[in-house]
Amino acid sequence: MAGKRTLLDMMRESKWLFMGLFIGPAILLILIVVVVPMLYSFYLSLTDFNLLNAKNSRFIGIGNYIGLFKDKVFISSFVRTFILMTLTVNLELLFGLFIALLLSKPLKGESLLRTIVMVPMMFPPILVGFQFKWIFNDQAGLLNNLLYSLTGQLHQIPWLIDQPYGFISILIAELWMGTPFMAIILLAGMMSLPKEPFEAADIDGATGIQKFYYITRPMLMPYILIAMAIRSLDISRAYDLVKIMTNGGPAQRTELIWTYVTRLSIVDSKFAMGCAMSFVSVLISFAFTIMIYKQLIAARRGLG
Repeated sequence: MAGKRTLLDMMRESKWLFMGLFIGPAILLILIVVVVPMLYSFYLSLTDFNLLNAKNSRFIGIGNYIGLFKDKVFISSFVRTFILMTLTVNLELLFGLFIALLLSKPLKGESLLRTIVMVPMMFPPILVGFQFKWIFNDQAGLLNNLLYSLTGQLHQIPWLIDQPYGFISILIAELWMGTPFMAIILLAGMMSLPKEPFEAADIDGATGIQKFYYITRPMLMPYILIAMAIRSLDISRAYDLVKIMTNGGPAQRTELIWTYVTRLSIVDSKFAMGCAMSFVSVLISFAFTIMIYKQLIAARRGLG
């Protein structure tokens, strides 16, 4: 049957057919699982769809988008998320850089130390949330009991049920969970740096601080920006940790964007408003990602 062409022969002759057969199913899956639900959610954000009265929903245009900027809880949740993201990422960068600098030196048992540093990365956010909920429990928590052992006085600090303490507790949990990631990325960057600039600096008599500021810091900047971008996006969509530790309380004073979106959509049944908030949050995250990407490109150009 020499005249018949097999599918394999056709794939060899046409690269588009070859690409379509392998990439097509993945594209179709993305369309079904991601694109179609996203478009439907955007349509719902233009209606007054309510889970308790779904049949009588009507088209209201950008009414939800106008309304969400009048929602004081949404504004405060957005500001709180931004503050948490800014504090956490910058503190993680400082702690992670310090740990990476220590681990980059020749030490006894350095492999074991690097493994220990990575341990917090192995825990899912839900488990971390339960862990720190127990640590910060005002009645039987580890921290208050430790303070009692050290001072001899009973301390019942309401870590999770008082406004400033609740935010600080979430910040500490995020730091514990994210600092190892920052340290590992920066350590990988340090290990990939060429040795020639440092050898030349040693010959010129440069100090350790001068070598870090003029050589390590600029060459490490692409890794810093990548790590900061990933962690910023992680924190901007934080949900599990806050849900377990404080559930947005007390009185929504630790509410973040996605915990509020979930509460509004599911608990309060205002699904359309929740969809509008989700799209605004995604657009803000997308704009932030583009900004970080431009800084990354600029940092790489600066290295030549």
